[in-house]
Amino acid sequence: MKDWKDSTALVVVDVQKGFDDKRWGDRNNPDCERNIGRLITAWRDHGWPIVFVRHDSASIGSPLAPGTKGNEFKDVIKGKPDLLVTKSVHSSFHGSPDLGAWLKENGITGIAVCGIQTNMCCETTARVGSDLGFDLMFVLDATHTFDIVGPNRHVYRAREISRYTALTLDADFGRVVSTNDLVE
Repeated sequence: MKDWKDSTALVVVDVQKGFDDKRWGDRNNPDCERNIGRLITAWRDHGWPIVFVRHDSASIGSPLAPGTKGNEFKDVIKGKPDLLVTKSVHSSFHGSPDLGAWLKENGITGIAVCGIQTNMCCETTARVGSDLGFDLMFVLDATHTFDIVGPNRHVYRAREISRYTALTLDADFGRVVSTNDLVE
């Protein structure tokens, strides 16, 4: 019987230097990058498929714009992935090349999503992947997000936002897991 890991791609979303820009505000989960590194190492050690996703922002002045230092991957993203997807929208499934088609062509039935931002591109990638029929594992402690000021001027803390994402995804889209669940 095939182990879930043999048919699950690690999808590493938008782990880019531009997210270190102070304009984003306060973040949660200082262990995010360390956990992403652990996941990449585990996947590489076993020869499991790895996908890196890079956000090429089309917004003027974005710290994630192509050709800027912020568009580069953070130092934890090392080596060559099995697939590099570039996108300018929230879902990694709406980038180039076509992530869904690549997964299917390679017999991959599941995705383990990690990266930046928990509630934006990671969550959107997870939801779309689940809707497309891929088994979802959302590695919550290998994501981070930032505080958000709502239209009511209330500050929603990153740790709260992360919990809300986990509740929603685990209820209807797949499983929320930790790095230790996958590497130990």
